[in-house]
Amino acid sequence: MCLFCFLLYAENLLVLTVATKQTEGFQRFRRSAQFFNYKVQVLGLDEEWQGGDDKKPAGGGQKVRLLKSALKQYVDKEDLIILFVDSYDVLFASGPAELLKKLKQAKSKVVFSAENYIYPDRKLEAKYPQVRDGKRFLGSGGFIGYAPNLKKLVEEWKGQDDDSDQLFYTNVFLDPEKRESSEKHRCDLTLGVDAKKLPCPVICNMANCLLQLQLNYLGNYIPQIWTFETGCTVCDEGLRSLTGFKDEALPMILIGIFIEQPTPFLSQFFLRLRNLHYPKQRIQLFIHNHEQHHLMQVESFVKEHGKEYLAVKVIGPDDEVENAEARNLGMDLCRKDPDCDYYFSLDAEIVLKNTETLRILIEQNKLVIAPLVSRHEKLWSNFWGALSPDGYYARSEDYVDIVQRRRVGLWNVPYISSIYMVKAKALRSELDEADLFHSGKLDADMAFCHNVRNQGVFMYLTNRHQFGHILSLENYQTTHLHNDLWQIFSNPEDWREKYIHENYTAALKGKLVEMPCPDVYWFPIFTDTACDELVEEMEHYGQWSTGDNTDSRIQGGYENVPTIDIHMNQIGFEREWYKFLLDYIAPITEKLYPGYYTKTQFELAFVVRYKPDEQPSLMPHHDASTFTINIALNRVGIDYEGGGCRFLRYNCSIRAPRKGWTLMHPGRLTHYHEGLPTTKGTRYIAVSFLDP
Repeated sequence: MCLFCFLLYAENLLVLTVATKQTEGFQRFRRSAQFFNYKVQVLGLDEEWQGGDDKKPAGGGQKVRLLKSALKQYVDKEDLIILFVDSYDVLFASGPAELLKKLKQAKSKVVFSAENYIYPDRKLEAKYPQVRDGKRFLGSGGFIGYAPNLKKLVEEWKGQDDDSDQLFYTNVFLDPEKRESSEKHRCDLTLGVDAKKLPCPVICNMANCLLQLQLNYLGNYIPQIWTFETGCTVCDEGLRSLTGFKDEALPMILIGIFIEQPTPFLSQFFLRLRNLHYPKQRIQLFIHNHEQHHLMQVESFVKEHGKEYLAVKVIGPDDEVENAEARNLGMDLCRKDPDCDYYFSLDAEIVLKNTETLRILIEQNKLVIAPLVSRHEKLWSNFWGALSPDGYYARSEDYVDIVQRRRVGLWNVPYISSIYMVKAKALRSELDEADLFHSGKLDADMAFCHNVRNQGVFMYLTNRHQFGHILSLENYQTTHLHNDLWQIFSNPEDWREKYIHENYTAALKGKLVEMPCPDVYWFPIFTDTACDELVEEMEHYGQWSTGDNTDSRIQGGYENVPTIDIHMNQIGFEREWYKFLLDYIAPITEKLYPGYYTKTQFELAFVVRYKPDEQPSLMPHHDASTFTINIALNRVGIDYEGGGCRFLRYNCSIRAPRKGWTLMHPGRLTHYHEGLPTTKGTRYIAVSFLDP
């Protein structure tokens, strides 16, 4: 038969499906049906489902009852072809013409999908006829036939709604008197995808025999959901605009914050939380802090800013509430609060830089949605694109492209973690189970995703915007006073944000670089926080040198021009300081001293303390370096008076060094210099002799 004839023939094709709720799976089914111009009649919509549950998985009799009732109106439609399929786990991949062509080739009046496994009664296996190819056992997830034949097939149904539809069809098929020659169960029709029943879905293998997760994966692309040419074609469907809403009318959000292990840059985490572009009086906070180490930081945040929010509840380490239990508690707070509209789960290792995140996720209008975050310049992220057969991580074909944002859109994924938003209405319906974070031996995140998937709720990931990244926690030590200082290797971007002056980039471009004395350069390098923490770290260590010429810390044991100081290696910071010099000082050196390329080696790196009653000044001297950096760590006129540096050859003094700015000058031969007297308070400077 010609293709045109099949297209005309397709007018006689009607798709019947049962859907008591308009789930996300149903919406996907309907979208694909509309795309390929199938005529669809939905049975049982808004009817209470009585066809079985997880405790009685066979079930499905309600579908037979509904089908039997619907077919009564088509008793005289001799040429009408009925395709009966599930809808929650079905995706059409091509149009009616191809389907009807396959039906014509089958030379049958009724064709069922087939499976590799017999279900639900294995004792019936011996009664099945043998087949030379395809699958042997009948499946009820999809079948096609002429209306009168299907009516005859189901007219004997007298079962209950929670009886097994598959067992009913199986018994009909296995009864030689009832099985007509026109009824077959070969698996040779290719059209769409139904992964609920393996391996021969709908019209026996409607595209490929895939698991439910693979169906979800294909649904990200079929039919033309995302292509390289068009990008995402459905990302703007069903958006919930917040434009024009007054603050008091915005949805109420409960943010669950989870500090489950020692985490760097927690003060920055709370700062970003406060900076989210969303009214705080529409936000409740639930904070689970499992770490004694962070107790003071959490208490400080709540004391200083807790009253800004609608409500704050804190569970601390002394409460001895474990991770999964805490996550259940946070989610349940939203579930039980009739005013709660959204639950936003946020782990402390997430660096959430996009201040519009809450609004973006709400407007996307999904039951469960996560923003993409990954580790800086790594493929480690907060989602999995696929699962292994045992339910753990597997890399999908598109994973790298999604992480690197070469494919941008909304992605139905099997696993999310660390940061996601859940609609409260889902928590009160599909996800109303009180314990979503336990399932066998799975960890809390995997258990949550497993339970969400089991309820047929889709978990979406959006990478339509840049949201932030994930901290690395593996090498975080808590043995120092200010542990973040040691994170320059593990989390370099966050280290830079906290400790490097905001105008450093301008200095790197040659702006904001001053020359107060000949060949002496002055530019911003450290934030106030960096200066304060370095000083506090040294004072916490406390073992200042005596200022004598005898010094066992240096090679030879003799210091010609001694200072009262602590070396970086004494606090275990030498390696990190070298990384700082390499990444931030060397690039500027090569710009300011043209033709000279620093080896970025240093003889000494230390913090000096000047006090009027201890060591107020330093005698004229040369440094044992090609060049020296001298970073002011506190403020003249506030923390101390006097001080500064005088270059004798040029009779040029710098008496008001700026906190966080560094002087860079040659060490030998030309720049003979002295430390001017500190007359009041305490002055701190960080000194490095580079390229000795």
